[in-house]
Amino acid sequence: MISKSILIGIFLAFNAYAVSLAQSAEAVVGTWYTTDQRGKVEVYPCGDTFCGKIVWLKEPENTDGTPILDKGNPNESLRERTIVGINILEDLTYEGEGEYEDGEIYDPESGKTYSCLMRLKKGGNELEVRGYVGISLVGRSEKWIRAK
Repeated sequence: MISKSILIGIFLAFNAYAVSLAQSAEAVVGTWYTTDQRGKVEVYPCGDTFCGKIVWLKEPENTDGTPILDKGNPNESLRERTIVGINILEDLTYEGEGEYEDGEIYDPESGKTYSCLMRLKKGGNELEVRGYVGISLVGRSEKWIRAK
């Protein structure tokens, strides 16, 4: 009977630990595959908020072997930087229970920046990333999967 009680106690403690991890602000930190798995984004703390940068592309070069550049950027001085290494997530604030809000996401394909929110799904291996204009109802969501 004692060993059964110990096992139940360990199980309950492990579950409480897993729930606390899923609800901590740092649970989002790590590397994530984008929806189409053509890229990986590293999410990391930056001050009191969270940011993310492109750390890998499936096809980082043009057909002529030159690196893919940020040609669509509205800031002309940034158009010659490579896509790998640029920040695409900025200033996401942890609101609790896996919710990150009030940030921005940059789309290097269009050169546009949108308001952004993220939701870390149960289990911590799926991240819903939503870019929007004005209100979050007017936008697009993507599902990112944690890279191993």
